[in-house]
Amino acid sequence: MNELMSFWAQWLRPSAGLPTVQWALLLAVASVTGYLLQRYSGLPKVVGYTLVGTAVGLAGFSGAVWPLQGIGLFLVELGVAVVLFEAGGRIPLRWFRHNPMVLVQSIAESAFTYFAVYWVMLWLDVPERAAGPLALVAVAASPTVLTRVVVDTRAAGPVTDRAIVLATLSSLYALALGSAHAEVINRPAAGLIDTVYPVLVVLGMSVAVGALLSMLMRLALRVMSPTSENTTILLLALIAASTAVTAHMGGSAPLAALLGGMLLKQLHPRPWGWPRQMGTASSLLTMLMFVLVSTVAAQANWSGPVAGAAVALVVVRLLAKAVGVGLGNVGSGASWRQALWVSCAMAPMSAIALLVASQFVVASASTGHLIARIALPAILVMEVLGAVIATVAIYRAGESSKPWQRSNNGDTRRES
Repeated sequence: MNELMSFWAQWLRPSAGLPTVQWALLLAVASVTGYLLQRYSGLPKVVGYTLVGTAVGLAGFSGAVWPLQGIGLFLVELGVAVVLFEAGGRIPLRWFRHNPMVLVQSIAESAFTYFAVYWVMLWLDVPERAAGPLALVAVAASPTVLTRVVVDTRAAGPVTDRAIVLATLSSLYALALGSAHAEVINRPAAGLIDTVYPVLVVLGMSVAVGALLSMLMRLALRVMSPTSENTTILLLALIAASTAVTAHMGGSAPLAALLGGMLLKQLHPRPWGWPRQMGTASSLLTMLMFVLVSTVAAQANWSGPVAGAAVALVVVRLLAKAVGVGLGNVGSGASWRQALWVSCAMAPMSAIALLVASQFVVASASTGHLIARIALPAILVMEVLGAVIATVAIYRAGESSKPWQRSNNGDTRRES
């Protein structure tokens, strides 16, 4: 791959730079691959995006740098922030007041996942300083993958709604605790105050930026139509601006966007549709995010012991989430069968887990190397396998409004 890039660079000198051409062509290939994969197999398009990113990553594509930094980090954070803002805007806090067991279910599955993965990593002789961060990476489900699966399957129902809520809340825990843990990973053992302080800083700054974002959007919605393209541009611009500055202020940009969406839902309780014009922009961002995540994750150093630890993390994570969702299901208003499909729909790992892992690598090179060599293969596997498992769960729950496989009769209706 590097030799091919060098050959191109000798005669191709585009005004925007060779990496721009490479990424444009890569996204074009990913778009076609995702479309064809969904049309002829029924699998979600995100699987195609991930396979393309994996192929170029394994081939040695140098357009994605690990750990995430610069424009690559900003694009991943922006893509996650847009998805989390939308997800947060669909979570009414009064739902937890009327059905508090949903919140209990969320805490149970996240706690079971953390401690199960932590103990298994220690059992596999992974150093304790890396086992804790790996457990936090495993906590994060992927609302980004799940929402794309929901769009591709045209799903709606209690299993879909609860899976998105639980995946979003698990992302909240992982982002808050992961950002705080990265701040103290190189510090010597300290007291309770020194341990809690980074968490409060991350939450405080994220809440402040999220509150400002929600208030600005609330003011805009008083004078602008939610369906206007200008409202869409304003929303994207505000999310992009908050993404660019939040991390420098000690907060987490995706967490701020998530909290901003949740606060906006409370300030503007009237139903408002996600701007139609956001669809194409959001789809492009998420496609770029998935390709970038899989390209970076595919660059991990693969070996037998590392592969074994990654497989152990994946298996234990799946079982722990199933147990946690099942134990928290008592009194939550869902059947045991629905709880099973909810836990399966929470299987994907993607950009949020990668962001958490990247924070640890930036904070500590030595510990970060131990974390990344296990986390990256696990994230890559669960971005593909998790999307397939979530698709099967939604179909088995009977919440998809389209058949599993589209007929090959030339149907070219516009996709959602």
